[in-house]
Amino acid sequence: MPKNKTHSGAKKRFKITGSGKVLRERAGKRHLLERKSSKLTRRLSGNAEMAPGDSAKIKKMLGI
Repeated sequence: MPKNKTHSGAKKRFKITGSGKVLRERAGKRHLLERKSSKLTRRLSGNAEMAPGDSAKIKKMLGI
């Protein structure tokens, strides 16, 4: 059997923690930032944890 390939888009967007949780970036902080409040842009920074149902799909894409 050949090896499974990692999904290239998923490996750029998600990170797995040591305990097995899936982290993602929040959307909406790339452009059009002048009209967004500082409060909103601060809230959008940092990583967020994926929902358990979605994290199973992500792990499968990453080959974990």
